[in-house]
Amino acid sequence: MEERIEIRLSGSGGQGLILAGIILAEAAILDGKNAVQSQSYGPEARGGASRAEVVISSSEIDYPKVTRPQILLALTNEAFNRFKDNMAEDGIIILDSSIKKEDTSNKIIQLPIIETARKDIGKSMVANIVAVGVITELTKVVSRQAAEKAILSRVPKGTEDLNLKAFYAGCSLAEKLA
Repeated sequence: MEERIEIRLSGSGGQGLILAGIILAEAAILDGKNAVQSQSYGPEARGGASRAEVVISSSEIDYPKVTRPQILLALTNEAFNRFKDNMAEDGIIILDSSIKKEDTSNKIIQLPIIETARKDIGKSMVANIVAVGVITELTKVVSRQAAEKAILSRVPKGTEDLNLKAFYAGCSLAEKLA
C-alpha cells in the first residue's frame, strides 16, 4: 500500500456515502492502519450534493483533508463532473453505470452499483455498501474481513444480513473485472 491513500465518495444526499466513508475508515483502523474521515453535504439532507472523504495511511496522518484522491467513487453525473478533474495522476474513478462517461486522463471503471443494489439485493438504499465491496475488492485498501466487521458494527440492527449481501455483491462485481 502507498504511504497515504485518499478516497472521495461522491453522489447525492441520501445515498449513504457518509456511512460508507465511516465504514472504510473503521475497516482501515481494524487493519492496523491510521484513518481519518470527513464529510460534506449540501443544505438539503436528501437529494443535494454529498461527499465523504477518507484518508488511510500506514503512518501518521499529518493532514486530514483529501486533496488529490487516488480513488473517486461517483454515483451521480453531478458528482463525476464536479470531481473528475481533481484526481491524482494514477487515480482511478469508479462510476455507476448510469453515468455518462466523459473524457478524463484517469482510468475509469464503470459498474452497475445502483442497479445491483436495486435488482440483486432488492433495496437501492444499499448501493453504498455495494460500493464499499467494489472499492474493497478493486483496491485492497482495506481487507475484506475488516470491511465485514466495520459493516456489522455500523449498519442499523436488523439489517446486517442485507448489508453483508450487498457487500458481497459489490465484491463480485469487482472480481469480474480481474
